[in-house]
Amino acid sequence: MTVAGIAYLELYAEDAHKYAAQLRDDWGFTLSSPARNSPGTVQVLAHQGSIRLLVTSAVDAEHQVTEWVRRHGDGVAVIALRHTDGVAAAVAAERALNAGGGCLDGAGTVSGFGDLAVRFADAQDPLPDGELPGPGGLLSLDHVAIVVPGGQLDASVEWAVRGLGFREIFREYIEVGAQAMDSRVVQSPCGSVTFTLLEPDTSRSAGQIDGFLEAHGGAGVQHVAFSTVSITASVRELSDRGVAFLSTPGAYYRALEARLGPTGIPVADLHDTNVLVDRDHGGELFQIFARSTHPRRTFFLELVERRGAGSFGTANIKALYEAVERERAVTADH
Repeated sequence: MTVAGIAYLELYAEDAHKYAAQLRDDWGFTLSSPARNSPGTVQVLAHQGSIRLLVTSAVDAEHQVTEWVRRHGDGVAVIALRHTDGVAAAVAAERALNAGGGCLDGAGTVSGFGDLAVRFADAQDPLPDGELPGPGGLLSLDHVAIVVPGGQLDASVEWAVRGLGFREIFREYIEVGAQAMDSRVVQSPCGSVTFTLLEPDTSRSAGQIDGFLEAHGGAGVQHVAFSTVSITASVRELSDRGVAFLSTPGAYYRALEARLGPTGIPVADLHDTNVLVDRDHGGELFQIFARSTHPRRTFFLELVERRGAGSFGTANIKALYEAVERERAVTADH
């Protein structure tokens, strides 16, 4: 089996219509009814570019979706993968199960990272992949960041490699003050699906990754990154629509030219929009993180514009952590 892409992300929510309306109003998604609804649920499909977000809520207080939301709050519950080679979903799921996944149903859905499930989708997406970006200028899913408890990163990477056919492309140990984390990136062979897997270093002071695990109730998706046509244009448009992004200290931009030299987007525009930039051998990566609107401050979204870069902004992770720490400090003061 070869993974060909993400068919959709399924988000479980307390109120699917309310959550989908926020994606439409704030992020510029178009909303549609899915071809069919899962029994006992309300579902709305949000789409833009090649991004498909299936938002699901339950009509029954005893439904598994209700129980998932009770444990974790609204968030990504299922990553649905397209696959090639004519392999049926059940066969792909069996491979994932044999590699250590947990069985969730007989229709190609397995547990992969705690309560985060992976589904192998037989059918093609009912909407064309060539859909144009919406007002937010969003093109596709760049990567999904998944947090796992301390001590589970090696097993999680191994499962992605053996069970999904991914390959590990990057690893990094990141220290921010007294806290630290391990980061490893796995990717499908064709490069269309990328998971950034994060684990706290439990020998160091507890930090944001530990906070996510506690608030979320175990492993799960910390953030989803969308690629954009023009990140500065997207930030301005989405900000006007009500999306709040994390700010970055002016000192970051004052030191930028000395660190990187001239950048593809002028530093003044980056500063004005709070966009971060990193560079690798392939080119430049521009990124920004939206402020979490989740009641538990767990799940958030990211914007990415790649100009040849294949990396994930390692030099910017510390800047992100510092920005989130400032936000947490302000929240605590209030």
